[in-house]
Amino acid sequence: MSGLQIQPVSSLLDDNRYRQAVSLFNAREWYAAHDAFEELWHEAAGDDRCLLQGIIQVAVAEHHLGNGNQRGSLLLMAEALHHLEAPPEHYLGLDLQSLKGIVSLRLAALQAGQTLVAIPFPVLAHVEPGKV
Repeated sequence: MSGLQIQPVSSLLDDNRYRQAVSLFNAREWYAAHDAFEELWHEAAGDDRCLLQGIIQVAVAEHHLGNGNQRGSLLLMAEALHHLEAPPEHYLGLDLQSLKGIVSLRLAALQAGQTLVAIPFPVLAHVEPGKV
């Protein structure tokens, strides 16, 4: 048997709640996205659970930023990056590399006491099938 490991297809891709949660996240509805993803997280296991936890932490970090809680945001962004490292790079067809890059930039700016005006908000972008 070869060393190639095939990742099982996640049932999240067929779940309307997942698609709605992604839409809420990308609309910057941070608190609502957190709630939607958390419902799925309670039912998830393995890479699904780890990815969802990282996404939830990003959403809550952004929610904290909107409420002026930079310390809480800093802590959650750092934890989110840890959880986003576990799943494969294009898990669920998401561009996790771009998500991690944006979160890293925002975290570094916060740590340096800089403004986030020039740094884009995190998004859950899908990777085109031919580019995976």
